[in-house]
Amino acid sequence: LLEDWNNVSFIIFIEVVPNTGTFLYNYVTFKNVDLQENIYIICRTLAPERCVFGIMMDVSAFLGIATVYVRYKQVEALLDDEVKLQRLNCFGLVLGWMSSFGMCVVANFQKTTLFSMHMVGAVLTFGVGALYILVQTLLSHYMQPHIHSKTTFVVRLTILVWTLGSIISSILNFPLPGYVPHMVSTVSEWFLAFSFISFFLTYIRDFQVVVPATDLNLKIYPPLTPCPKTQQQ
Repeated sequence: LLEDWNNVSFIIFIEVVPNTGTFLYNYVTFKNVDLQENIYIICRTLAPERCVFGIMMDVSAFLGIATVYVRYKQVEALLDDEVKLQRLNCFGLVLGWMSSFGMCVVANFQKTTLFSMHMVGAVLTFGVGALYILVQTLLSHYMQPHIHSKTTFVVRLTILVWTLGSIISSILNFPLPGYVPHMVSTVSEWFLAFSFISFFLTYIRDFQVVVPATDLNLKIYPPLTPCPKTQQQ
């Protein structure tokens, strides 16, 4: 694990921990979060859960922005001569940043305070985030077998299907009355959240070959000449 701090794969570690800890910390510590409820309902509305939720979601959003940018620069360097793929990569950067911004909106506009903005944030986070996963899966497809292995593409494709299936299941079952549709929608939301976390974990191997570097330019100035002494008459 310590060797990973020599490259940027540590970003994935500090990105996944706040996302997972956002919900597990509230559930284990406060014992107020019912796993049979939708994943965000209690965390978004009750104190101190909503306070912890907001802080950790903001942290996750900024780390998500960093992760998306590192991935963008990596693909840009690997596909220097591919114009169409470079455009797709730029599109993925925009989608990733929009999804990360949506996390900030969800964290700071609770459902009980401003429902419309909260739903906008949810659509940006999950809807646009799913499109980001789609773009990265397409890039993985075009980058195999020379850059990405087929296994990497298959794993990301599986997570894409998992994400889309969770979104569709949650949307279809959420408005339906009854206990069974409620539970299906709840499980779908949990699956959706962890599908995003699982997708970021697929970046670990890619980021292990990216080593951060800094340019340090030192300018040596000539030594200062001593001031001449004033002569007294």
